[in-house]
Amino acid sequence: MSDPLVLIPARLAATRLPNKPLADIAGEAMIVHVWRRAVEAGIGPVVVATDTAEIARTVEAAGGLAVMTRADHPSGSDRLAEALEIVDPEGRHDVVVNVQGDLPTIDPAIIGASVAPLADRTVDIVTLCAPITDPHEADNPNVVKLVGHAVGPGRLRALYFTRARAPWGDGPLWHHIGLYAYRRTALSRFVALPPGELEVREKLEQLRALEAGMRIDAAIVDDLPLGVDTPADLERARALLQGRRPN
Repeated sequence: MSDPLVLIPARLAATRLPNKPLADIAGEAMIVHVWRRAVEAGIGPVVVATDTAEIARTVEAAGGLAVMTRADHPSGSDRLAEALEIVDPEGRHDVVVNVQGDLPTIDPAIIGASVAPLADRTVDIVTLCAPITDPHEADNPNVVKLVGHAVGPGRLRALYFTRARAPWGDGPLWHHIGLYAYRRTALSRFVALPPGELEVREKLEQLRALEAGMRIDAAIVDDLPLGVDTPADLERARALLQGRRPN
């Protein structure tokens, strides 16, 4: 592997929390907090990919890098692929890490954990998961579950992703964390694929890769980052980050 490139897709068109990336948390926009956590991971350059000039200006004012992408992308993965070609048209980076722009409390260490399984050349994409400890999450369709089997210490091979409680029987259930590390070739292949049958049914984009025979492994982490989707989530993030000084 060459140096990974970290890309953070960000746009304003959230319905449940309008202008989400620019929401103030402890004196800084949420997207700036995510950018800082990604920089702290120390695995490679970090760039925010957006379709909104105000987001780009906010990131650049904090000392970060941002690129403008088209506004008509159907998914964050498509925005990621466009940004990758803008930032690195020469192909120096053969790994790209996709960090969601609504994870302001994410532990930088788990961003770094996403890269290591790509040392296995049979792995196309790496994601993260954490054990489900809250019994209410097991049956919550908004909590995506990863179904997989162990292929090494702290690592699973993903067999399926679902909103249902799965698998059946005794044993751990895994909360999928939507952070991805792609081989560059895998990302190019993925965005060229049509939506998959199971992807459409479950409304889970990662199933497209599994349906196409791509291999996804998951690193098991202890920290479950807070995804900010609602005003209540935003208040939780503010409480968690209140008083933290910018680096």
